Amino acid sequence: MAKPLPTAVRNHLTGLRLLLLFTVICGLAYPLLITGISQVAFSQQANGSLVKDAHGNVVGSSLIGQNFTIVSKDGKSQSPDPKLFQSRPSAAGSLGYDPTASAGTNLGTNSDVLASNYTQLKSDIAKFNNVAQSQVPADAITSSGSGLDPDISPAYAQIQVNRVAKARGLSADKVEALVKQYTQDRNLGFLGEPRVNVLELNLALTKLS
Repeated sequence: MAKPLPTAVRNHLTGLRLLLLFTVICGLAYPLLITGISQVAFSQQANGSLVKDAHGNVVGSSLIGQNFTIVSKDGKSQSPDPKLFQSRPSAAGSLGYDPTASAGTNLGTNSDVLASNYTQLKSDIAKFNNVAQSQVPADAITSSGSGLDPDISPAYAQIQVNRVAKARGLSADKVEALVKQYTQDRNLGFLGEPRVNVLELNLALTKLS
């Protein structure tokens, strides 16, 4: 009769079998199951909520903001495109909206640098949109905690209407109606704030033009 293995060895073998079992279940079977369900039931969200233009080209994600600028001929500078609605500022990466460098400004409310930046930005936005500084809403000069917010407030969209309409040769009423069409209410009626997805609005604006 074979001599039984020592208790310590049997315990280790049992632990190894459990490790292999749960590795297969939790590391392979479960991820594959969830991936399959998400691809069938939530394909758009599971693949990054990608947004395509009228030609079927991917132009971004509805979950991640981006800059809408004109790059200089030498490629060394860029300025806001007057024909497009502008996003809120972003501190994620050197150019903003970098998903690999998601972050806020990390400047406190008593920071002189932060106050100076806000003052200058408010002045620039008011001048760019030809409105009074008192009309510039908070989200127009403050970045989100992630730096990736794809939405702006209806108030920020509203002060951009006349500028965009003039640059595109459209009536302000048409552009304002488009803003209202793409304004989303609070989630479930009470979560969050009304918002406008800038990328989706700009795509609809381009199609309208």
